[in-house]
Amino acid sequence: MIPGCGSGYEAEYLLTQGFQDVTVLDFAPLAVEKMKDYMSEYQTIKIICADFFTHIGEYDLILEQTFFCALNPSLRTRYVEKMSELLKSSGKLVGLLFGVQFPNNPPFGGSLEEYLDLFSNTFKINLIALCYNSVKPRQGNELFFNFSKNGE
Repeated sequence: MIPGCGSGYEAEYLLTQGFQDVTVLDFAPLAVEKMKDYMSEYQTIKIICADFFTHIGEYDLILEQTFFCALNPSLRTRYVEKMSELLKSSGKLVGLLFGVQFPNNPPFGGSLEEYLDLFSNTFKINLIALCYNSVKPRQGNELFFNFSKNGE
């Protein structure tokens, strides 16, 4: 599952790599319609217009790419709880987080210490480190992470 439609590049990449069951979720009807048009050739993608915080589902893998940074920091604890709820017991939350603060928001940044504090009670931190292959404009500003549910 990928929360937030964005450009759809992540979903398209997964589908071209052989993933058979890709779900994309977005709150904005216009974004969902654009995604449906863009991804019309793919039969195995599910594109859902819904509120992330009320969505019901169960996923093996959730990819984080610019959804977290668009949320007001006051929603971060709810985000962590909801991600844990949406993941299967053996599921993983994997993606990128900004490792810097921004003067104008959104996007909302953060720090390694903040993320460790936020996620470590709910998730096992398999990896969180400076991303070595960010696109040029984001080099040195992104952290790659791989989390699984605590005790799983």
